[in-house]
Amino acid sequence: MQTRSPMFDDLAQLLTSAAGAAQGVREEVETMVRAQVERAADQLDLVSREEFDAVRAMAVAAQERADALEAEIAALKEALGKDA
Repeated sequence: MQTRSPMFDDLAQLLTSAAGAAQGVREEVETMVRAQVERAADQLDLVSREEFDAVRAMAVAAQERADALEAEIAALKEALGKDA
């Protein structure tokens, strides 16, 4: 018959408590690091993903419009060259 040693029970309880404390410390460190990164990003004046995507869409639309106008100008030049 095997009996449990109180020393092992105490050690197991201590390790469980230490693991719980380590988890709490890890979460606190993650929160502090996240706050520091956000503060640094704010100081760098970075744009959000939504702002970047909006400006990118505007640039793509402007490029498409410029390409269309270039094609229209080329067609008009060709028409004027044939008629002249």
